[in-house]
Amino acid sequence: MLKGVLNYAHYLLEESVNKGETVIDATCGNGNDTLFLSDLVGQDGHVLAFDVQELAITSTREVIIKHGKSNVSLIHDSHANIKQHLPKDERQTIGGAIFNLGYLPKSDKKIITKPESTIKAMDDILEVLKKNGLIILVVYHGHEGGKEEKEAILKHVLHLSQQKYSVLQYGFINQKNNPPFIIAIQKNKQ
Repeated sequence: MLKGVLNYAHYLLEESVNKGETVIDATCGNGNDTLFLSDLVGQDGHVLAFDVQELAITSTREVIIKHGKSNVSLIHDSHANIKQHLPKDERQTIGGAIFNLGYLPKSDKKIITKPESTIKAMDDILEVLKKNGLIILVVYHGHEGGKEEKEAILKHVLHLSQQKYSVLQYGFINQKNNPPFIIAIQKNKQ
């Protein structure tokens, strides 16, 4: 059976992330992906969860406390500043990352992810991503500003070296109202 975009995003990460690794939730939102990643890497792993909105950090904190997670660092900052928050001993051991682009559900729809910060974060993670590691971008684009971010990201990933990276686009093409889709970037062995 075909998987929905979020289920497929999680499936891809399950296939590529190992226990004990450091992973990144670049847009922690309501904490669902952060919790998923926390379970995936286990107690010996580490999740760096970013968001620019205090509401998202608060929501995610509540989720991780409710589930008794102690392997998550919440970072109230833009994902564009990921490099500044990577512990020196983890700079070449990032196991994977996920982005949910767009806006925080049930919040101010004017606060959205921007192509410049997303592309910078993506490029910074690619530098430190393990071989065969994945960056997953769940692209929601049916809001004001979403089309511009979608087009900028697609243009950017189309120009990534095929020797260094494999890029997949996954989504349903017969759904109405700008259905979200996934871009998965795998760092190839070299």
